[in-house]
Order: sequence, then structure tokens, then C-alpha cells
Amino acid sequence: MPSTDGREAVLQNIAEVLWENPPGHSPGAISKMLVRPETAGSRLVDFRISTYQPMAFVAPHHHRVQEQIYHVIEGQRLIELDGERSVMGPGDVVFIPPGVEHAMYNTGMTDLTFFVVTTPPDDE
Repeated sequence: MPSTDGREAVLQNIAEVLWENPPGHSPGAISKMLVRPETAGSRLVDFRISTYQPMAFVAPHHHRVQEQIYHVIEGQRLIELDGERSVMGPGDVVFIPPGVEHAMYNTGMTDLTFFVVTTPPDDE
């Protein structure tokens, strides 16, 4: 049954989604775009799983309107929030409001895997 606005629910297996290297991320920082406007017709949320190999990173940046949540599943990373660095590991969650400069680096010895929730999906 369609939703009240005519969209359909989307069910998929994570194996159906290809890995991508998003713009602004180093080689070895890859993501599966699980729920986005292009993949599921979402309007308010971007949900992805990301894996960073050792040494992979996303450089310091900020978002104009987007809020983000990162939830580490396995591995460790160094996260930088407005110039302050902290180590995050399995089970750790961080909320990043718009305007906060942030960066992430896999400084660990193994792959880092984490979920990312961003709303709205684009920073416009």
C-alpha cells in the first residue's frame, strides 16, 4: 500500500547496494548509500554504512543545515569536533549539529565500520 504521499516502502538487502567512494573522502573511505532520495525515495534522511580502511579519512568540513549521527560498529577512529580530538570505538555514538567542523580518521589497525544518519539528505 502506498504512503499518504504516494511513495512505496522500500525493502532491500545490504548486499544489493554497491560500495561508493563519496566526494571529499580519501581512497579507502567507502559507503553504501542505503536510504537516500535516489535509492529509496526518502525526503528527510540519508542512512548509510561506511567502512574506512586504516589511514582513510574525511578532511575537516562542516554542514550548513545538516545534522549527523555516527554510530561505530567495529574498529576505532579519531574524530575531530571543532579542533578537539577524541577516540571513538564500538558502541560510541556522536551527534553533530550544523556548523560544527568535523573530521574522521581511521588511526586504528583494522577497518572501521559505522552507521551514518544525516538529515536532511543534502546540505541545501
